[in-house]
Amino acid sequence: MSEKATITIDGKSYEFPIITGTENEKGIDIKNLRNASGGITTLDPGFKNTGSCESAITYLDGEQGILRYRGYAIEDLADKANFLEVAYLLIFGELPTKAQLSKFDQDIKEESHVDEDMKKILDGFPKSAHPMGVLSSLTSALIAFNPSSVDVDSEEAMYEAIVTIMAKFPVLAAWTMRKRKSLPLDYGDNSLGYVENLHKMMFSKPNKTYESNKIVNDALDKLLILHADHEQNCSTSTVRMVGSSHAGLFASISAGISALWGPLHGGANQAVIEMLEAIKTDGGDTAKYIDKAKDKEDSFRLMGFGHRVYKNFDPRAKIIKKSADEVLGDLGIEDPVLDIAKGLAQVALKDDYFVQRKLYPNVDFYSGIIYRALGIPTEMFTVMFALGRLPGWIAQWREMRLRKEPIGRPRQIYIGETHREFKSVSER
Repeated sequence: MSEKATITIDGKSYEFPIITGTENEKGIDIKNLRNASGGITTLDPGFKNTGSCESAITYLDGEQGILRYRGYAIEDLADKANFLEVAYLLIFGELPTKAQLSKFDQDIKEESHVDEDMKKILDGFPKSAHPMGVLSSLTSALIAFNPSSVDVDSEEAMYEAIVTIMAKFPVLAAWTMRKRKSLPLDYGDNSLGYVENLHKMMFSKPNKTYESNKIVNDALDKLLILHADHEQNCSTSTVRMVGSSHAGLFASISAGISALWGPLHGGANQAVIEMLEAIKTDGGDTAKYIDKAKDKEDSFRLMGFGHRVYKNFDPRAKIIKKSADEVLGDLGIEDPVLDIAKGLAQVALKDDYFVQRKLYPNVDFYSGIIYRALGIPTEMFTVMFALGRLPGWIAQWREMRLRKEPIGRPRQIYIGETHREFKSVSER
């Protein structure tokens, strides 16, 4: 006999089925509540207790520190797969065969050219424009060059749209940074791998031969994998919500970029560096700021420590800490801001105050360190996040459309004025 939940309102009871996921997560299916009860809805600000969909893409257990893509542990994927393999897994449901991966890679390369007219759009932005605003606009502008809507019932059309955005998105991201740094736009090199080519497009100089760095490229590869999906967060929910109106893939992803832009979401790694720079400006006394973080009366908060979802530890942070150490060691960078970061991390991993509260450095902390070490401008950090999250957004959009989910339409509890009589302006 299937489990049911009973809700009693004004002495009348209503039964609703309990849905159980493959990892034994349980949820009350209340989609018929409003019709059954004559108009009663639920109120859940921020949707912290509301499941908006059933999904087979990502499993997250914040209490146990577990993150899996399509059933595969994030630790295994970061250690044994590359970003394109993980992207294919997220989007299509299975790890690619050698032939499938080769085709995916080649098809992406074939679509990596960006229409020359996109340069005119980019030129219209001042250098002071935030890269996320530029990237969102350029992604939306892709619609003008690919005006036909995606036929979601055609595997070929769906695949073509996926390959197109996977190919052009890193070019747009790299161009966004190069404009800000007054560098000529780079079209990349199709002889390179996906991540290595991204690095070249971002950093190559017109008067200097590009030199690949395996440690740097491996770190970037891992960072993109670790950010590739994270269940129904703000930007992912936005992509699904916009897509539920049958808006196209590019428009939906553009909306996701805008959601990610917010400092409470994708801006966390940028906030880490800004905090570290503020500590440096104040003299670089890490002990002082550790004490401030422990003081409940002090408004200061350590950015990049703890996580709103992971109540134990962020499994992604354990993986990327090693890469951060390798990058800093290989590049031999002397940077007082990064020295402050290392000092804070060492204290937080050993100090009883932080250990007891499980306030460990998270993925945003270490990703910010790596990006700064690579010379990526702080305002570009969220763009790097978007580059990683792209396959997750695609996978979520594709799943939502293939499942033929209804258009998103949350309800509300109205708390405004009741009916009022209209008065003409002379009577007000």
